[in-house]
Amino acid sequence: MYAAIGTSAHRQIGKLTMASDSNRNRPFTIQLVFVLAALLLILKALQLQVLDPTYRDNGDAAAIQNQTIYPARGLMYDRNRKLLIYNTPAYDIMLTYNQVDWTKFDTTKFCNLLGITRNYFIQNAAKDWTDQRYSKNVPFAFMSKVSPDVCVRFQESAYAFPGFTIQLRHARGYPHRNAAHLLGYIREVNPGEITKNKAEGGYKPGDYIGASGLEKQYEKELSGEKGLRRVLKDNLGRDMGSYEAGAFDTKPKSGANLITTIDLDLQAYGEYLMQNKIGGIVAIEPKTGEVLAMISAPTYDPNLLTLNQNRSKEFAKLLSDSNKVFLDRSVQAMYPPGSLFKPAVALVALKEGVLHENRTIGCRMGYYGGGFRTACHRHVTCTNVALGIQHSCNAYFVTVFRDMVDRYGAGQPKKGLNSFTQYLERFGLGEKLGIDFPNEKGGFYPDSDYYTRVYERQQKGQGNLWNSNWIRSVGIGQGELLMTTLQMANLGAMIGNRGFFVKPHLIKQFEKDNTLLDIDGQYTKRNHVGIEWKYFVPVIDGMRGAVTGGTARVANIPDIEVCGKTGTAENPHGKDHSIFYGFAPKDNPKIAIAVYVENAGFGATYAAPIASLMIEKYMNDTIRHERKFLEQRIVNANLLSGKEPVKKRLRD
Repeated sequence: MYAAIGTSAHRQIGKLTMASDSNRNRPFTIQLVFVLAALLLILKALQLQVLDPTYRDNGDAAAIQNQTIYPARGLMYDRNRKLLIYNTPAYDIMLTYNQVDWTKFDTTKFCNLLGITRNYFIQNAAKDWTDQRYSKNVPFAFMSKVSPDVCVRFQESAYAFPGFTIQLRHARGYPHRNAAHLLGYIREVNPGEITKNKAEGGYKPGDYIGASGLEKQYEKELSGEKGLRRVLKDNLGRDMGSYEAGAFDTKPKSGANLITTIDLDLQAYGEYLMQNKIGGIVAIEPKTGEVLAMISAPTYDPNLLTLNQNRSKEFAKLLSDSNKVFLDRSVQAMYPPGSLFKPAVALVALKEGVLHENRTIGCRMGYYGGGFRTACHRHVTCTNVALGIQHSCNAYFVTVFRDMVDRYGAGQPKKGLNSFTQYLERFGLGEKLGIDFPNEKGGFYPDSDYYTRVYERQQKGQGNLWNSNWIRSVGIGQGELLMTTLQMANLGAMIGNRGFFVKPHLIKQFEKDNTLLDIDGQYTKRNHVGIEWKYFVPVIDGMRGAVTGGTARVANIPDIEVCGKTGTAENPHGKDHSIFYGFAPKDNPKIAIAVYVENAGFGATYAAPIASLMIEKYMNDTIRHERKFLEQRIVNANLLSGKEPVKKRLRD
């Protein structure tokens, strides 16, 4: 027992002895840890300050600044790869307010260097810092659209003005003076656009955005993606080089190039013919819906709106022009189509069995009914649909239209009119066609609900008192009916195709990273209007007859089968409007075109010859010598001067 107790005590004494030795070693262990940590810190400092030149050279760096690298905006080409828009360098002088030592700033030297006044300097440097668009720690554009010469001069002295840097941007340049409305222009973003795109990290103050035309429509594709450069700055705001040798930088991605459907030569020729005139022209390739030319007159040189110091002055001048230069009359102006509507009336009536192609309708210099007269010009009796179109007989088509509206009985005009207007929607009328272009208007056609509202209101609730005679002017393209020039051209393409159209569009392909990309499928789909081929035969024969021996003889081209229809739209505010639409050749047409010239008189005076010349230019690439006189007559006509148009021999 005592032996056991002794053994146990011995063990306890041994443990106490070991604990005592451990306590004695603990200070040494702690000291060793501190020594090792100090050595590591000394070695890291040696690396940072002596061995690594990056940190040694940037020892004075006080901040890291993010600098945006703007991408090149996508280019635009015509269908034959002729350049329409290119990029040109533009420079902004950026200011980071808190990086400037304003107590030592030499304002006089700075203003002399940039060629600006002291007031200009104060106005541009002092911002409303309560505005969320501005921050004293974030660069903003102090001076935009600075010329290369001024930038070079400033760069040589930039070291004396810390806080001011030069930002390279990409403005637009135009090798040709054509297609201003179509191409559009760019401008600086406004606060609303910044807020709208904030969630996507899109725009910030000073960024450029497409403001009109294709620049606006395809802003997302054209703008590309911004890059980012992280720059070390010293305590004076001077550039100390890229942070981490650019390891965290991102490169910008250029925007996609647009291959448009436009034929530049045809576009330029149309603008040449439309000088000193007001109106629009649209030409379409019928089988594909590709827009060959889209012209609004008067137009302007797109170079006037490049991003330079004179832009604001030029923009204000164009904006105040009494001829409304910025109104795109190809897609925004809505006009009465006049007699261009008669082939559409014929097609619907033939399809619905209200009209047969050999019907004779007499004309006594007009249509008489219900105490009203709708005037017409002298021509032979129209014994069939083709002759009715060829001679543009008002009596013929008022009669056909009234028969269509009264097909269910004279007391049921609503039902008859609705059976007619359902086809107009299929023709692409009364609504936007959906061209890939901003601000398109949809036109208008009156339906039974419209007339019920109008006439019941006029009769103060006495009931539905309208009938086919009251709305007969719609049958000849007048009254409340409105169409855009684009819709007229598309209607011509549909007739030329014998019953279908492809939605008009302006982009043929996209080009991204040297790869060609297809357009949206909606612009390749055929839209059938539900009228069989056989009903187009007499209508197209009539449109061909109008050119060979009717109201559109001036549009005849000896070696090209042109089919067309003139129109003269009444204008209560002045001279009538001159209109023409058609296609060529008669079979398998290559071009459909609509021309609308405001306040120019009869359709054959200006619209028909302009369309004819453009068809010849597109098909033959030249104008025949014997037709040069016609070209010169059109070019020399100044309809903006207030002079009367040339008196017409033919009438429609």
